[in-house]
Amino acid sequence: MISYLYVGSQNPVKVNAALETLSDTLDEAFEVEGISVPSGVSDQPMTEEETREGAINRVKALLSLHGGGENEAWYVAIEGGVDVFEDGPATFAYVVIYHEGHWSVGRSANLPLPVSVYQALQRGEELGDVMDALFDTHNIKQKGGAIGLLTRHHAIRQSVYQVALTLAMAKFHFPDLYTD
Repeated sequence: MISYLYVGSQNPVKVNAALETLSDTLDEAFEVEGISVPSGVSDQPMTEEETREGAINRVKALLSLHGGGENEAWYVAIEGGVDVFEDGPATFAYVVIYHEGHWSVGRSANLPLPVSVYQALQRGEELGDVMDALFDTHNIKQKGGAIGLLTRHHAIRQSVYQVALTLAMAKFHFPDLYTD
């Protein structure tokens, strides 16, 4: 049986992270479609709250396109953002999974950002563009991302998203333990 997976982005990193995670954790085959939907937040979210809201809004937009999710499909959104924490600026992502009336919201680990990069973001630039200029790359956000560049590719954007999604799947693996 083939299940359906809708991802709130056409970015291949996000689509592949969702597909690989759900295929692996559920041991199912999926037909996947990445759909560009609005986040309702800034192109470069600058707080944890805004980043979380963007991911949730993307799933809600997917649901509105598909009759409110009244089917057996899976809906996933990933929103990357930045914020300043006790130890300095960092980038991270929120992930949201919806399936058959159930929601799970998760978050990735922080990747520390150089202050100069964060300052460029404060001026209105997007992280991918700043990293492309800094490392002389092209469209890094659809590849390894800032994560790949700053970790010397020991981690990449997709791998970090997959960990966050895998953790968020716990609610679907053991729904009786996560009753509201």
